[in-house]
Amino acid sequence: MKVQSIIFVAILGLSLIFASVSTAQERGNDSPRVSPNASVSQTIGTTVVTVTYGRPGVKDRVVFGELVPYDEVWRTGANESTVVTFSDNVMIEGEALSAGTYSLYTLPGLDEWSVIFNSKLSWGTQYDPTMDVLRVSVEPHTGEFMEQMMIYFENVSEDSGHMIIHWDEIKVPVRIEVMN
Repeated sequence: MKVQSIIFVAILGLSLIFASVSTAQERGNDSPRVSPNASVSQTIGTTVVTVTYGRPGVKDRVVFGELVPYDEVWRTGANESTVVTFSDNVMIEGEALSAGTYSLYTLPGLDEWSVIFNSKLSWGTQYDPTMDVLRVSVEPHTGEFMEQMMIYFENVSEDSGHMIIHWDEIKVPVRIEVMN
């Protein structure tokens, strides 16, 4: 009976997570998107991290410093807010973040980026700094060219991993540690 209860709670929890993500990504029409949505999910230990986001393209534009200005908050993707869900409490770059669903914003800089977890889920341009839950600083790296923005995971182990924000020739690694 205990195992059945655990399975039921797990299924219920995942249903709530995916309902939150799909609600944040609703837009009201069925037309194809210029910046299509994508999602990625990674288990670190027993913690599930799910990211849903819009994938803008470079399209022969200067991305960082022009399309995405330095030192201004960016929705980190296209269309609706990028949404990150953690099934359990985690540490982001050594700072505690409770289990839950957050919108992800960044503040790009030449040598340092702020990665912002915000509790307001909305269209991406409705950033409200009073709803910031966590801000951490990370160092961007140069990587191979990526036409469409992509978020993925690297260096995954039983207790940590890096969520990578990669677009154009910039890779921004965000360290996630689980508390299993």
